[in-house]
Amino acid sequence: MKAELFRKCIHILIAVVPLLAALNRSHTAMLLMGGILFYAWAEGMRLVGFSPPLISSVTKAVLRKREQESFVLGPVTLGLGALLALLLFPPKAATVAVFALAFGDSAATLAGGFLGRIRPAFMGGKSLEGSLACLAVTALAAYLVCGDWRIALAAGLVSMVVDALPFGDFDNLLLPLSTGLVVWTFPILAL
Repeated sequence: MKAELFRKCIHILIAVVPLLAALNRSHTAMLLMGGILFYAWAEGMRLVGFSPPLISSVTKAVLRKREQESFVLGPVTLGLGALLALLLFPPKAATVAVFALAFGDSAATLAGGFLGRIRPAFMGGKSLEGSLACLAVTALAAYLVCGDWRIALAAGLVSMVVDALPFGDFDNLLLPLSTGLVVWTFPILAL
């Protein structure tokens, strides 16, 4: 669990994207693209036996057993999820989307790992407790950003459903995209 805690601390760092985007959206997008490309290069180098300092040591510290001999996709999908949210949605929806990714997904993993007891078969090993943590944390973040409990509940429910499904590292893409879409289109959906 120590490696998973460290992994989620890194995951939570994506929450700075909305703050950086408020300063300069295009520079933030370019920073994310550069980070994704740099990580992909460093991970490719790790797989051929060359370990770039810092990046490879951090990656090795948080590797899951299934990832040791393969390309670790999580950081790429994390960066892409935040980047797509930033590019596709207006600021509030993008902020909620990135916060769902940073905080909701992290809460789900940690709550599921520490408290998870109920693991329905359709959730691919994920726990109901983790999914409920995702709902609660995402709804709170959405409420703090939007100030509307209906939007917050919709964002929490969508993030819970997406997080509960066994998408693997692709939940880093699907969670912010689905949550951002619901927040962005909520006034239309609520009619």
